[in-house]
Amino acid sequence: MAPVFMAGWLRRSSMRLPGFWRNGRTAGPEPGSREMPDWRGCSGRKRRSARLAELAGLPVRPVRAVLFDKNDRADWSLGWHQDRTIAVRAEADLPGFGPWTVKQGICHVEPPFALIEGMLTVRIHLDPVDAGNAPLLIVPGSHRLGRIAVADVDAIVARAPVFSCLADTGDVWIYRTPILHASHAARPGRRRRVLQVDYAAGDLPAPLEWLGI
Repeated sequence: MAPVFMAGWLRRSSMRLPGFWRNGRTAGPEPGSREMPDWRGCSGRKRRSARLAELAGLPVRPVRAVLFDKNDRADWSLGWHQDRTIAVRAEADLPGFGPWTVKQGICHVEPPFALIEGMLTVRIHLDPVDAGNAPLLIVPGSHRLGRIAVADVDAIVARAPVFSCLADTGDVWIYRTPILHASHAARPGRRRRVLQVDYAAGDLPAPLEWLGI
């Protein structure tokens, strides 16, 4: 079984990915985040998807991309949580999908959790991330706990080891989407840009469609 499926995370060092995205619409709940729905100009996207599928052991494809840019003008922290929503092209009434939200014109929905459990998240670091530059914090193995009630999150984090995902420019972290994670604000004078790409296997039930990239 691939490492990312046993521990819930995997680091690939210095995977330089020039020209990996094109500018897209602004979206996302955090200041300094920008949705990247249009990657049609990326000649190597299929090769990268194939490589990730090899690492993960699943036939995954990219379904969403967001650029996070923490800096002095746009900085924030995130408490411990699981990612539970997906971005889709349009709202549709389907059993198990909800609640729905619209964030800066893009539809998001919480799907059945089994769908989230089959997803991978990739974080491509455009800046070095040391302990003082808002590294992603994760609880290894927490992706195996299913959908964790918000009231139980703090207790799980308190009794589990916490790992800091430090990175050099060009490093790529891959983790199972439902893993518990958090991050602090960046220190003044620092910048932390991360391109985050969500991968999934297969299509959504009709008429829902992934937002895509």
